[in-house]
Amino acid sequence: ISPVPPYSREQPIFTTRAHVFQIDPSTKKNWVPASKQAVTVSYFYDSTRNSYRIISVDGAKVIINSTITPNMTFTKTSQKFGQWADSRANTVFGLGFPSEQQLTKFAEKFQEVKEAAKLARDRSQEKIETSSNHSQESGRETPSSTRASSVNGTDDEKASHGGPAEAHLKSENDKLKIALAQSSSNVKKWETELQTLRESNARLSTALQESAASIEHWKKQFSACKEENDQLRSKIEELEEQCNEINKEKERNAQLSRRLQELETELQDKELELEELRKQGEIIPELMSECESVSEQLQAAEKKNKDLEEKVRTLRTEVEENKHRQTNLKTELKNFLDVLDGKIDELHDFRQGLSKLGVDN
Repeated sequence: ISPVPPYSREQPIFTTRAHVFQIDPSTKKNWVPASKQAVTVSYFYDSTRNSYRIISVDGAKVIINSTITPNMTFTKTSQKFGQWADSRANTVFGLGFPSEQQLTKFAEKFQEVKEAAKLARDRSQEKIETSSNHSQESGRETPSSTRASSVNGTDDEKASHGGPAEAHLKSENDKLKIALAQSSSNVKKWETELQTLRESNARLSTALQESAASIEHWKKQFSACKEENDQLRSKIEELEEQCNEINKEKERNAQLSRRLQELETELQDKELELEELRKQGEIIPELMSECESVSEQLQAAEKKNKDLEEKVRTLRTEVEENKHRQTNLKTELKNFLDVLDGKIDELHDFRQGLSKLGVDN
């Protein structure tokens, strides 16, 4: 098998990218990188051999060339790494994927291809067994017919002996006669079918000749139709250009119509504003007279405000004086209370002295 797939025979059915590793042949434990970076890994199907392969090429170097067999198993060893063993290449391949999703897709494709390889192997074995059975049956039929002819040749010689052997030979002879009769009827059927096929062949030949003659006629018709089609296409293109111009003109007219409507709306708005201004102009004299009366009222209010401010200042002065008086009164009251407290203490002492004097007496 060539390492690089012949593209005329093998076709890729699934392709992905991954980092390729091979098991270290000395330790059988450590992984050895087979590529410096992620490379393309593809499943290829060979239709002539009915086989599947995994191929990966890094530049001009083939790093994976593994034919998938039904005995292989792809194992996920981590979320992004998987491996399988190839007994023909005497190694174990490992693939590191960028994501768990890509690993899952590759594993599913491996199982699918494995089942397809198993099915192909089973079909090939069935074909081999069928062909061997047919050859064995044909091999058995030849000696049996020879034996039957020998039995028929010696039937007169053994007629005098009789017994079970004679009955067995008669039954075999009857079976052969039935088979011969069936073969004769089958030959007649085949001759009839052959004659039918010959007649069909003759009719097909006549139809083929008529078809060849009609093909020439249809070729001419096709050429004429093609020319007419080309003319119609050119006319259609011209009509399409005219339609495009008409559509553009319609679009411009629609834009002008929309602009005209907008201008009419703006004009109506302006007329409404002008009417409002006219109405406002009519009530301006009234507003002026009201404004003069309001001004007079404002002047009177300002005068009243000044008088009130003068009163407020007077009241503030009186309040300050009252506050000052209140402060003096509080001071005098405090002094009076202090004197009163002293007098009360003296009276309390005097009372205690009187009480003590009364007790002594």
